[in-house]
Amino acid sequence: MKNSVAVLPPFIVLDQLLQSWLLEDIGRGDRTTQSLVSQNSTPGKAKWIAKAPGIIAGLPIAARVFQLLNSEVKFVSVTSEGGWCEPGQVVAEIEGALDALLMGERVSLNLAMRLSGIATLTNKYVEQIADLPAKFVDTRKTTPGLRLLEKYATALGGAINHRMGLDDAVMIKDNHISAAGGISNAINLVRLQIPYPLTIEVETENLAQVEEALVHQADIIMLDNMSVEMMREAVNLIRQRDRRVKIEASGNITLETIRAVAETGVDYISSSAPITQSRWLDLSMRMG
Repeated sequence: MKNSVAVLPPFIVLDQLLQSWLLEDIGRGDRTTQSLVSQNSTPGKAKWIAKAPGIIAGLPIAARVFQLLNSEVKFVSVTSEGGWCEPGQVVAEIEGALDALLMGERVSLNLAMRLSGIATLTNKYVEQIADLPAKFVDTRKTTPGLRLLEKYATALGGAINHRMGLDDAVMIKDNHISAAGGISNAINLVRLQIPYPLTIEVETENLAQVEEALVHQADIIMLDNMSVEMMREAVNLIRQRDRRVKIEASGNITLETIRAVAETGVDYISSSAPITQSRWLDLSMRMG
């Protein structure tokens, strides 16, 4: 796996999200659990078991879900965060008030299964180009409310995070270019207004647009939906003119095409696939 840093946001940021998801699930109360178990009085134990192979992601988040319900719950990760699991493998052991374990089960599992699926598919893309200089990058195509966690999962799988939001950097896409009346106008207008040190990335679809982005000193040039042959020409053009410029490839990136794209010499390859096309990694919680 290529080196990548996966940093989980602090819980002062995440707690509001986790609490809202617990409230969504619990509603006015867990009718089943509250009818069967006295609050905080009955001790319980549980294990998380993997039912499919993959990379485990989200264990610290799952632990926090249970602890928001009862601060005394102990959540022990048996499989390390970012580690590989096989079917039947114990992923975590949990001990604490039985009502907290039962009420937190669904939210915690849902998050971990979703994030583990993303990390697992991300790693497949990363491994396809592991011996090449190009780096795999995620996108802003994320589930509303889950962006911080989904991008954490891609990083855990070996990807590099692209901008987290619209305020992180400037990306001038086709609709911006159309609205501004061209790449040159778009770059000039943006450069007058953005604060230092935001970078300017421009999406290009042909060599003429690449040339225009170079003339106006874009920091990053995206080669969008280009053929491999055109992409190779664009990379050569950019390298000859300004080696400072970073090059990103995007559009129709699949596990079958990513290596050929990386071999053109681009710096980054971005794709939404690990988030939009991943399957949840099946995990189950067993009591006792």
